[in-house]
Amino acid sequence: MSILITAEELAERLAAEASRTVVLDVRWSLAAPDGRPAYLAGHVPGAVYVDLETELTAPPSAAEGRHPLPDEAAFTRAMRRWGIREGDAVVVMDALGNQSAARAWWLLRHAGVADVRLLDGGLAAWRAAGGALDTDEVVPAPGDATARFGAMPVIDADAAAALPEHGVLLDARAGERYRGEVEPIDPAAGHIPGARSAPSAGSLDADGRFLPPEALRERFAALGVDGEQPVAVYCGSGVTASHGVAALALAGVAAALYPGSWSQWSNDHARPVATGEEPG
Repeated sequence: MSILITAEELAERLAAEASRTVVLDVRWSLAAPDGRPAYLAGHVPGAVYVDLETELTAPPSAAEGRHPLPDEAAFTRAMRRWGIREGDAVVVMDALGNQSAARAWWLLRHAGVADVRLLDGGLAAWRAAGGALDTDEVVPAPGDATARFGAMPVIDADAAAALPEHGVLLDARAGERYRGEVEPIDPAAGHIPGARSAPSAGSLDADGRFLPPEALRERFAALGVDGEQPVAVYCGSGVTASHGVAALALAGVAAALYPGSWSQWSNDHARPVATGEEPG
């Protein structure tokens, strides 16, 4: 099953009376973590606003990172608030090339929702296709879906530390953060030793759409992903790393997520920190 949907395909689904497709708007960025004002300024008709900070994460801590995974009970409550029923198809979107919406995609897949798609190109693609925008707050009838985690692979800090010895660990942050040239939010600058730099934006074209699968395969092959070794992705706090997992899935590669990511790793002073580019 594809993990992407075009704006035209979404419009057809929403126009079909027999279709049960829930649209989730995950507007978020480090610069603007509260995406509700942007959502209220214009969103896909019927789309429900998702608060990444409270509904796609557990409370932050130094021990777990800035955006720990929510537990099943909390995510079940969120899914039901969004109106998701058992068997529904779900489309997630944002205005950032799916770099925040991918967190919802990953969690819904992890929770056992079979049909979850990313709106390729996000809000810009919807508007370019002639899609209308609404400005009302959508409050759906409560759903009945239940989160049952376990469908997506997850690794912890110890596994992330060991992975470069027998697999590929990808860092989805911007290159300057990976190299340790800047660190705007976490305690230390640099990366997990042995990790390779794979900024999430590098999997997108100029319009915020995912690159074709063959181009993604070439990109990840250049980073050592050969389809044989295990692969995992981390970022600052496990958000854009989910985008890396999605890009790898489009390339035909299953990858694990390190949810704690750099925000957890850099708060543990016993963990080593590397800077610059990795040799080789």
